[in-house]
Amino acid sequence: MSVPPVPQGKRPAESATEMVQVVLPNDANPLGFILGGTVMHLIDIAAAIACHRHTRSLLVTAAVDGLQFLHPIKVGDLIILRSRVTATWSTSLEAEVEVFSEEILTGQRRMTSRAYLTFVTTDRDGKRVDVPGLILETAEEKAKADAANVRRAERLKARRELESRSS
Repeated sequence: MSVPPVPQGKRPAESATEMVQVVLPNDANPLGFILGGTVMHLIDIAAAIACHRHTRSLLVTAAVDGLQFLHPIKVGDLIILRSRVTATWSTSLEAEVEVFSEEILTGQRRMTSRAYLTFVTTDRDGKRVDVPGLILETAEEKAKADAANVRRAERLKARRELESRSS
């Protein structure tokens, strides 16, 4: 049986993704702002696209870290989501998603959210697949990867604690 080749590394820029859509009344709460759940849904999609671009494999969402809503986005504004892979491990990877609002008439933009999502790569049978490495070239990319490693350690610790309580 032959061993599949180890995936080659990729740069964060190769996974960069930008999604833009207008916030419609159907996306909003009674105050006229986009629903938080809708924003979370779009964040998950943007992160998944970045991770698919990096791995070219199937993947599932494993965790979301650091999601906060800083400012509301109103009906009629654009919601802009920018994502890219920030760290990779053997069979999982993290993507950062930054969310912005853009006023349609003025073009004024402001950051409204940021989140970090972890995905696990799988094949069609649910078996984990190796993730290509991440080629870090700038100080900013290295700092983001270091921060991702800290988040991962905290997340794995919290998971172990949750598993011990549920058994």
